[in-house]
Amino acid sequence: MKRVLSGIQPTSSSFHLGNYLGALKQWVELQNGHDAFYCIVDLHALTIETDPALLRQRTLASAAQLLALGISPDKSTLFVQSQVHQHNQLGWIMECMTGFGEASRMTQFKDKSSKAGSNSARVGLFTYPMLQAADILLYQADYVPVGEDQRQHIELTRDLAGRFNSRYGQTFQLPEAYILKSAAKINDIQDPTSKMSKSSGAVAGVIEIMDTPEANLKKIKSAITDAGREIKYDAVEKPGISNLLTIHSALSGMTIEELENEFAGKGYGDFKAVVADVVVEYLRPIRATALELLEDEAHLLTILHQGSEKARTVAEKTIETTYKNLGVVL
Repeated sequence: MKRVLSGIQPTSSSFHLGNYLGALKQWVELQNGHDAFYCIVDLHALTIETDPALLRQRTLASAAQLLALGISPDKSTLFVQSQVHQHNQLGWIMECMTGFGEASRMTQFKDKSSKAGSNSARVGLFTYPMLQAADILLYQADYVPVGEDQRQHIELTRDLAGRFNSRYGQTFQLPEAYILKSAAKINDIQDPTSKMSKSSGAVAGVIEIMDTPEANLKKIKSAITDAGREIKYDAVEKPGISNLLTIHSALSGMTIEELENEFAGKGYGDFKAVVADVVVEYLRPIRATALELLEDEAHLLTILHQGSEKARTVAEKTIETTYKNLGVVL
């Protein structure tokens, strides 16, 4: 089977609906028919100021939610990045393979450092694309499921792998970007022209998996709508209603056209109440399962330790070959 590798940062206590429909739902699908490695990349989360207790809590919460969403330890290798020390070893080698100008051109660093100011940006933010490359190359991944905004990182990874292979001999599989074609682009329900994201700072517009049903019910009923009363998909003229139609369709399986017909002649209030019910009932069992997993921390840690052990078995072989080809004395 072809191997897929992807990771997610534990930067929050809850994933949101955009995370799930944009990427995680497809992670679950990809574990069928692929050798899937899914990583909670806690080392990447250190590029911002981090509270130790919060980092630990969020890492466990991320694992619990991934399992609750359908990632199976029997089908996938689910692990925590920091528990596999080879990530750091190969990360340093990738840093030594990367030119300063090459790293400087990475758009995410430029965007984030320009917002925060270069004096406050961490060196780790500058070098994390090299660690990300190591995350991928360590497992000889064939495909990396990512959004379009991550394509540049995959291109850098391929460049570094090709450069190493040409200088020191065949060592790394050149990965291909598996661009996630989200069936549902989910926007902020308070600002439906913007992508749903916690980085915006407006929590009222974000539907969180671990929020209580009551909280999400209230959020959706307070969602921004548009002028007029017609329930019709028009992303330009009616972004609020279009976003809610997209959410309903993605979770219920009904087509946009079917929903437009069902709600013909009905008002926004009735429509939002139905969307709220669909979202709440879809997320209710996921939240319940995640909370159950978090209550049994020993069992959750066992799953993660087993996954990390499987990951280390693969990572050790890659590091051994890498060091041997580099001339490092073993």
